[in-house]
Formats: sequence, C-alpha cells, structure tokens
Amino acid sequence: MYELLIVAAFGGLAYHNAKVHDDEFANVSRKVGDKMGKLWDIAHQGMRENRFLRAEKALLTILKIDEKNAAAYNRLGILYAKQKEYRDAIDCFEIASSIEATASSLHNLGLIYYETENYEKAAIAFEQALKLEDNLAARHVAYAKVQEKLGNDKMMFIELEKASELEPNKETYTLLHKAYKTHGMEAEADLIADKLKKMIVPHGRAKRILRPRRVVV
Repeated sequence: MYELLIVAAFGGLAYHNAKVHDDEFANVSRKVGDKMGKLWDIAHQGMRENRFLRAEKALLTILKIDEKNAAAYNRLGILYAKQKEYRDAIDCFEIASSIEATASSLHNLGLIYYETENYEKAAIAFEQALKLEDNLAARHVAYAKVQEKLGNDKMMFIELEKASELEPNKETYTLLHKAYKTHGMEAEADLIADKLKKMIVPHGRAKRILRPRRVVV
C-alpha cells in the first residue's frame, strides 16, 4: 500500500512538473510572439517613414530570434533595394527564396537583377515567380521587359498581350501600343489605339454612371 502511495505521489509530481513546464513554455512562446509583433510594427513604421536604420535593426533582431524567417529577409531586401544597396538586396532575396520560394520574393529578386543589368538571372527569377503566380499583369510586364533586353521580341509580345488580357487598362494597353509601334506593327498598334480611345473620357465631360434598372414588383 505504501509503495502504491509513493508511485502515486511521483506520478502526481511528474504531472505537476509537466504542467508547470507546459505553462512556462506557453508563457515564453507568448512573450516571444509579442516581441516579434512589436519588432514587425517597428519595421513597418520605419519603412513607411523612411527611417531605414530603425527598420533594419528591427528586421535583423527578428532574424536573430528566427533565422529562417523568409518574410523578414524579403522585407530587408526591399529596404536595401530602396537604398540602392543592390548586392545586399540580392543576398536577402536569394536567402528568402531558398527558405520559402514565393512569387513575391522571386519577383523582387528578378527586379534587382534587372536593375543591375543581369538580365539572364532576372529572366529565370521572373519565370519562377510566374510558375507560382501568373494572374498579375505586373509579373508579365516585368518578364516582357527583360525579354526585350534579351532580344526575344516574340516572347515580349506574348507577355505584354497576356498582361493586357489580365488587366485591360490604360497602362497595359499603352505598353503594348508602344511595343507594336517600335517594331513597325502599325495594324496591331492601331487596334490598341482604338481600345485606348474608348477608355479615355473627353475633357470636361463627366463620366456617365450607369444606375441599376429599377423594377417594381
């Protein structure tokens, strides 16, 4: 009987210690989460206010706590790119992509490669981004621009046309129209010009608002 009581006592003690350990772990996790949240707030605010050193310190602190935080590396890359520190930006985007390949990090990497005139690597990064997310016109426009630099006109037109299909607006049509004109494709350019004219509201004339038809039931 005495032995059973001892076993029960040790069992109760083990349960108590386990519960204390779990509570302590939860408290530590909560504190770390709160600290990370505050650091992200500082980083975002610093970026908005162009207080780059403050934002950089916050992001580097995040990476000390979580060295595989792809989002922090991506944000740090954007910060360096804004300061034209392209080598550091490339390093950050490459690390972010190796940890967690997202369309955003790959697209950012492509933009920096493009900015530094490394068009072959830019094309590869944009291609990888498009494989993950191909429903944004901006991604196709960026890929079209690098294809133009590489002399791949056919691919450039395909990407610009895709961009205008996804987002048929003044910006995408203007880019496509300019490309057609530059390459002497007058018929195609005229078609796009007609589409642009239909999108432009004449000066001094208010755009008509179509109201839903009222139906009396």
